Amino acid sequence: MTKVLVLYYSSYGHIETMAYAVAEGVRSAGAEAVVKRVPELVPEAVAKASHFKLDQAAPIATVEELPQYDAIIFGAGTRFGSVASQMRNFIDQTGGLWFSGALVGKVGSIFTSSATQHGGQESTILGLIPTLLHHGMVVVGLPYAFQGQMGVDEVKGGSPYGATTITDGDGSRQPSAVELDAARFQGKHVASIAAKLKG
Repeated sequence: MTKVLVLYYSSYGHIETMAYAVAEGVRSAGAEAVVKRVPELVPEAVAKASHFKLDQAAPIATVEELPQYDAIIFGAGTRFGSVASQMRNFIDQTGGLWFSGALVGKVGSIFTSSATQHGGQESTILGLIPTLLHHGMVVVGLPYAFQGQMGVDEVKGGSPYGATTITDGDGSRQPSAVELDAARFQGKHVASIAAKLKG
C-alpha cells in the first residue's frame, strides 16, 4: 500500500484542520495516511500567552522516519511570505537524507495558510519547492482540475501550487468548505501519483 505522510505545523489549528482534510483525500485514493507534526519551538509560556492551540493530538515526527513514506505533504502557515520557522527548522535537519538521496523520487507537496488573501501563500509554497527539488522529490501541486479554486464568488484560498486557507488577522476564520475540498483533492491527487510511481 502507498504510504503518505501529512507533515504539518499549526499554531492556531487552521493548518491542523487542513492536514486532516488532506489525509482524508489520501485515504480516498486507497493509500495509507499518517498525520504527524513538527516540534514547537516557541517556549510553552509564550505559546500559552499567544493562545496557541496546544492540544493537538498528532504525534511529533522525526527526520529519520521520512524515507519510510512514498510521499510527504508538508503544511505550515505563512510568516511574512515564507514558511513558518518551525517547519523550516525541521526541514533544515534533513541534510543527512539529502546526502544519501533518501528522498529521491518520492512525491512532495505543500499547503499553507495566511491571515489575508495576499499574505504570501504562493510565495510560501514557491519558496519551499526548491528544497523539495534539492531532495530529488517529484513536486505535485493542486491542478485546475480542482475547479473550486476558480471564480470570485467568495473569498477563498487555493492556487495551482497547493491548497491554502485564509485565517483573518485574528485567526477567527476557519477553513471554508471549498478550502477543505481543495485539501482533500490535493491529498487524493498526491496519493494517486505516488501509487503510480511506486508501481
